[in-house]
Amino acid sequence: MSKICYICGKKPVAGRTIKRRGLAKKKGGVGQRITGTSKRRFLPNLQRVRALIDGKVKKVRVCTKCLKAGKITKAV
Repeated sequence: MSKICYICGKKPVAGRTIKRRGLAKKKGGVGQRITGTSKRRFLPNLQRVRALIDGKVKKVRVCTKCLKAGKITKAV
């Protein structure tokens, strides 16, 4: 199952972490240098929910932002 919200289509976003070394100039050093970067992913907070869709109960993955906004009606 893919990590995509059923309602808004929110999906993982790519980013990177930056490794630095050295003391900052404002702290009396010669400045920080970037020594490496590594890729990472920001994943959406998805929850599996039993929801009413077109009058039928269906299990879908929905992000918490959509759940909180009430964009989906939960099945009892």
